[in-house]
Amino acid sequence: MKQLLKQVFSSQKHLLRLILPLVTVILATSLFATPALATGVYQMPNLTAGNDTWVLDQGEVISRLNEGKISSAFGDLAKQTDKQVRIVTVRRLDYGETPESFTKDLFKKWFPTKEAQANQTLLVIDTVTNGTAIITGDQVKPLLTDSIAESVATETVSVPLRNGNKYNQAFLDASDRLVAVLSGKADPGPPKITDNVQVEGTFKKAEETDQGNATAWVVGLLIAATVIPMATYYIYQINQPSSNG
Repeated sequence: MKQLLKQVFSSQKHLLRLILPLVTVILATSLFATPALATGVYQMPNLTAGNDTWVLDQGEVISRLNEGKISSAFGDLAKQTDKQVRIVTVRRLDYGETPESFTKDLFKKWFPTKEAQANQTLLVIDTVTNGTAIITGDQVKPLLTDSIAESVATETVSVPLRNGNKYNQAFLDASDRLVAVLSGKADPGPPKITDNVQVEGTFKKAEETDQGNATAWVVGLLIAATVIPMATYYIYQINQPSSNG
């Protein structure tokens, strides 16, 4: 018996020696994998004003088909108006970075001078938080005002994301709106938010509730007035001494 126990404990120790290095590697990988996914401006590829890269989907949330549609629309816009729009998605930002600070720094990295920035629009989204930011150049602002740009980021993009992370719809809607505005057309505006909650069908009015409660009370009292005397009489009859006793 002692020999058997020694063999069991020896086998367990041997197994632990084999497993512990593997566990250590797995823990180390899990600890250091998350920071590696974070994105800083220094990790973004270089890009210049004449570059025909219109969508940089590092967050991998836009389908190839829709990325092609958006790129084609932005390419046509650049040829017709010299106005250039780029959309960037990232999985996760560096610690302490915000969508606004990241977008500003990336804008400066890609377009370091006022002249290079003039006709540019950059829209960025962090897919972990769905935080968005947009920045525009001086020649863009007369058409794409700060208020419209803010609406594109916080409404046109954000509303589909709040309704089920619909990234493709969000960026297709944003590209349609940006192309329309920068082409000199009327602003189509943000998406309409429809309220599907039917208050009338779900909740009763105060008068209906009061009437319903009053009716219930009346019915209850009538039943009680009928049942209680009958039950009392029945109990009384049961508890009466037998006449045969």
